[in-house]
Amino acid sequence: VQLQASGGGLVQAGDSLRLSCKSSRRAFNLYAMGWFRQGPGKEREFVAAVSRSGARTLYADSVKGRFTISRDNDQNTAYLHMNSLKPEDTAVYYCAADRLIMSAPLHIDASEYDSWGQGTLVTVSS
Repeated sequence: VQLQASGGGLVQAGDSLRLSCKSSRRAFNLYAMGWFRQGPGKEREFVAAVSRSGARTLYADSVKGRFTISRDNDQNTAYLHMNSLKPEDTAVYYCAADRLIMSAPLHIDASEYDSWGQGTLVTVSS
C-alpha cells in the first residue's frame, strides 16, 4: 500500500496540529495504521496505532492524553491529532501500514509494518 503523509509544520509549544496519511489503495481497511517519529539524533520511535476498524488504539506513554489517532476508511486516510505540543515532539513523523487480521494486537515494533509514507516534519518551538 502506498502512503502519503502530510500536515507537518512549524508551531509553538501548546499548539495543535493534525497529520494525515492518505493511502492510494482500496485495501486500506485490511491494514492497521501506525505513526512513528524520529527526532534529531534519535532513533525512530512508536507514537500511536489504530486497528483496521478504528475501534482499538495504542499510544506511547509520551503522547498519551495529548495525541489521538483515528482513521476514515471511506477516505482511505489515517490521522494523528496532536494537542499541547512540546518542543520534544519535534521530529519527522511517518505513517505506516501493518497487514493484520481483524483481532490481532497492534504492533509497536516498526519492523512489523509493511509500508511506509515519506514522512512529514513537525517542528515545535518553545
